[in-house]
Amino acid sequence: MSRNIAAVLVLIAFATVPLIAKVFDQPYYLTLFGRILIYGICALGVNLLLGSAGLVSFGHAMFLGIGAYAVGVTEYYGIESGFVQWPLGIAAAALAGLIVGAISVRLTGLYFIMITLAFGQLFYFVASGLAPFGGDDGMTIDTRSNFGHYLNLNNETLLYYFIFAILLLCLLFLHRLSHSRLGMIIAGIRSNESRMQALGFPTYRYKLIAFVLSAVICAISGLLLANLTDFVTAQYMTWQRSGEILVMAILGGMTSLFGPLIGTTALLLFEEVFSAYTEHWAIILGPVLVLIVLYLPQGLWGLLPDAKRPSR
Repeated sequence: MSRNIAAVLVLIAFATVPLIAKVFDQPYYLTLFGRILIYGICALGVNLLLGSAGLVSFGHAMFLGIGAYAVGVTEYYGIESGFVQWPLGIAAAALAGLIVGAISVRLTGLYFIMITLAFGQLFYFVASGLAPFGGDDGMTIDTRSNFGHYLNLNNETLLYYFIFAILLLCLLFLHRLSHSRLGMIIAGIRSNESRMQALGFPTYRYKLIAFVLSAVICAISGLLLANLTDFVTAQYMTWQRSGEILVMAILGGMTSLFGPLIGTTALLLFEEVFSAYTEHWAIILGPVLVLIVLYLPQGLWGLLPDAKRPSR
């Protein structure tokens, strides 16, 4: 089975989740797979830096949190319109991404990892100190984003398909980006930044663009997560959450477009299944991740043959 066929089958499977949930009378499936799709979007955003630009960020959960707080804080002040909450969340994440990225992308390697980690922790401690909005305990969202009568997010099925539609748009955007001039320049910087500089490309500018785009995609996942869970907490911004999202991208295959979604699905389903038997499920996950890193450098998605490169 080629990767293209597998990708279509996976998307069809996600599209049929509401039907399966209704047949088996398991509404929890909508929450579980909605969460998978949301974190899949976030992993796609992180992978824009990791897989395309070759930058490892340990602080991107801060943008997930910014998106979530855009819903929670505005709802706290009586603003329930999604047409206000969403542009505000995206703009706030883009501005934060521009500021953090302007400082961070000047660095490489371990220094880039550490400074994104520092910014992530800074945002986490600021959010946990916001007592009016629940502080470290978080805050409950009473009303989901209101987009009018045509998009009622209080309907769980409609919310799920809204999340699914956003995922498809993100996949389409990243596919087009990877084949655009901008995407090819970013990929070239990942391969050999010195050569791209010698060719006259302002690599700092292009890395900053990638950083901001990545931040916006992560913020969109935060906007969705707040609506799905009806809850916002500073825990969304921890460095552990950033690490989990990185693992999702690496597990599925950071060199592919679809890999992060596969990695997210595998990790969250693994957690869902094994956490029912033991609270120490991470002990089982650790050796599995080590084996995948050692023997599957292209991740789980790399197990399937590429349609452009027939297997021998």
